[in-house]
Amino acid sequence: MMLTIDLNADLGESFGPWPMGADAELLDVISSANIACGFHAGDPDVMAQAMTLAVAKGVGIGAHPGLPDLQGFGRRRMQITPDEARHMVAYQLGAAQAMARLAGGALRHLKLHGALANMATEDETLARACYEGALAVDPQIILMVISGTAQARAATALGARIAQEIFADRAYGEDGLLLDRRLPGAVIHDPAQISARILSMLRAGAILTAQGKFLPAQIDTICLHGDSAGAVERARALRKALQEAGIGISAFTGQSGG
Repeated sequence: MMLTIDLNADLGESFGPWPMGADAELLDVISSANIACGFHAGDPDVMAQAMTLAVAKGVGIGAHPGLPDLQGFGRRRMQITPDEARHMVAYQLGAAQAMARLAGGALRHLKLHGALANMATEDETLARACYEGALAVDPQIILMVISGTAQARAATALGARIAQEIFADRAYGEDGLLLDRRLPGAVIHDPAQISARILSMLRAGAILTAQGKFLPAQIDTICLHGDSAGAVERARALRKALQEAGIGISAFTGQSGG
């Protein structure tokens, strides 16, 4: 049976007249799009445009809720209670559902953004609160979780539909978590290196650490960052390498947890 994998990217992160990312180009590469919901980036017009393009290109639409921090792009940590997290995610998911319907599509998944996502990889109580908020709005939504983290454990414990994610351009530590962006080699820019790493991880069914160790992991989707120089070229190169290796590209279906 042919191995298939989902490719996802975070889109809809422009705001008013300030552009961010290359949504139209990435939608020709990916199979799932995570659309910002207005808290860390995006606005109703940007959401509508990104979702309309995704529907036209047959790309799966997901909500990408983050912390309420436009200036910091949702990448600065905040102290929030589980109730605040639950409400924050439910609120943004509801907005994304409405905009997806307006665009003639339907929302199928949810992925946490930035600092909120990082906090939820470490804190299972916080992750559970975020996912409880999402599941209360849509019990059938697929939760895109970072493979092998507290996100995955929380979503599994809730019995949710899950897609587990790895990152194409980020290095991993021995604990299976992403290396801090500020560390040398934490962000990988070379398309050939990215493609070789991903192919080796998919074949091994494991995360490859910066030290060369394989950590067994479920891999359903690969994140392609679209907000840096050369991002589209790297995304295209990875898709080509996967296809040349006989690996198909298709949206995930979501495995049931629990």
